[in-house]
Amino acid sequence: MLLASAALSVAAQSNDDKLMTLRLETRLDYQRNWLDGTTIKDNTGFEGKFLNIRVDGNITDNLSYSWRQRLNKEHSDRTFFDATDWVYLNYNYNNWSFAGGKQIVAIGGWEYDRPPIDLYSCSVFWNNIPCYQIGGSVAYHVTENDKILGQFCESPFFTRENRDVYAYNLLWQGNHGWFNTIYSINLIEYRPGNYINYIALGNKFNFGKASLELDFMNRAANHQTFLFKDCSVMGELSYAPADRWKLHAKMTYDVNRTNSAADYTVLPSTEMKMAGGGVEFYPFANLHSTLRFHANFYYAWGTNANKADLMQNKSSILDFGVKWEMNLLSFSRK
Repeated sequence: MLLASAALSVAAQSNDDKLMTLRLETRLDYQRNWLDGTTIKDNTGFEGKFLNIRVDGNITDNLSYSWRQRLNKEHSDRTFFDATDWVYLNYNYNNWSFAGGKQIVAIGGWEYDRPPIDLYSCSVFWNNIPCYQIGGSVAYHVTENDKILGQFCESPFFTRENRDVYAYNLLWQGNHGWFNTIYSINLIEYRPGNYINYIALGNKFNFGKASLELDFMNRAANHQTFLFKDCSVMGELSYAPADRWKLHAKMTYDVNRTNSAADYTVLPSTEMKMAGGGVEFYPFANLHSTLRFHANFYYAWGTNANKADLMQNKSSILDFGVKWEMNLLSFSRK
């Protein structure tokens, strides 16, 4: 999921003279899913994972916009906005940025940060957090390499019966060469008047052709032990031996040892581990299109109190696929 703070101004980062750039993103996979050696038929075979359209542009030098629509996503709330990942306006003034619309909920962590189209298997938390909501944000560049963002938005856990619940988010993005951060503190209303707190610490270490993303997230509500009872750890090591190749290994750990019903993402009595890895190959890349082939395998074990989740004890998934991006149309302001 695109970096929460960067995504709110991504249009401004594109060419300043572009009034509109229209792009297509798609990914198709063949996968096999087993549970304790038994093939899961409804999750095995060919599948169109993503079909997105994305529009970015600059209305003026300071005012930009961005819109991404997921064409193959179900409209669970019976509105077109359910399949809208984001659509917002962003205004830059000196070191400040002001954005409003449907946005990425500003939660820290590199797994959460990356676009879903570029992820293969993820933590229990990632699989259960609704990350796009309507709201507003203000960002300030403290230095050239550090940005602080404050956001007020609809709670990820609103229901059709009650949308009057909210989230209050504070995020720091730091880019310092070999060490980069996406840290956040979040206060999220899961029921009217009831809140859960997140502390998300996303760390990325760069070592030449290798990089390590290491996230820690702690979740806590009233009347529960604050640290380590309800938390997630996600780590991914990647290495690019050549320009067109990338290897990765990943492990996640989710646990909830509380008796609280506050955490809707990792349920009480859950303790799940997952490990695996894969390879990516880019046969060509240019300004107009990008093509990627990928293959990966992941295995999960432990206890997941949410039986509807894909990740269960002794579950494994083998995946092969292709991702294609293409610029379809572009207009300049001048």
